[in-house]
Amino acid sequence: MSTTPASASLLHLLWLASPALPVGGFSYSEGLEAAVDAGIVHDETSAGDWLLNQLELVQARAELPIAAAAHAATLALDGARLAELNAWVLQTRETSESLQQAQQMGRSLLIWMQSLVPDAAALPLLQALKPAPTWPVVMGAVAASRGAALEPALQAIAFGWAENLMQAAVRCVPLGQTSGQRLLARLVQAIPTAVATALAAPEPLAFAPLLGIFSARHETQYSRLFRS
Repeated sequence: MSTTPASASLLHLLWLASPALPVGGFSYSEGLEAAVDAGIVHDETSAGDWLLNQLELVQARAELPIAAAAHAATLALDGARLAELNAWVLQTRETSESLQQAQQMGRSLLIWMQSLVPDAAALPLLQALKPAPTWPVVMGAVAASRGAALEPALQAIAFGWAENLMQAAVRCVPLGQTSGQRLLARLVQAIPTAVATALAAPEPLAFAPLLGIFSARHETQYSRLFRS
């Protein structure tokens, strides 16, 4: 039985959204652990509120629009545009932890791409990004290189983020597995709106001051499970 292009594309998106992707996403909480330490996040409801805010203010306005633009630049093999997007990500990371995360996960995903899709036309363009390719840029580029349409690609990227952060909440709040699934359900319900916002955005916007504050606090937090 042969695999159709549509089903192959779906399988590639499921692969990209998987927490088993070897990029280290499980090791970051993106400020959530610091919010737990401060008492702002303390149960299922407050964890859901925190992550929904992050979905709406960061993913929908910054990360997903960058991934969408990288998707288009990859299809056009526009190295200058990919470099411009990558520079924007590097320049808008407010703390050393968030910068480290963007670069480490971007490098790791590029290594994965090199091993799985060594003939991808965009590979030399991504390898040329200095000082490192960043996560949202490489994610958009990989999705395009694997033949994924833009909207489902952004949905997969958002779901992968949501599942990783749900797992972070289960570990650091802490929550039970059933609570974690309810939390994920809240995020999944909001993902279509976040993707629609990203697709309609004229340009990415980086403005989440509370997240920046808690990310900075996490860098000197006494006891930590996560790298951010």
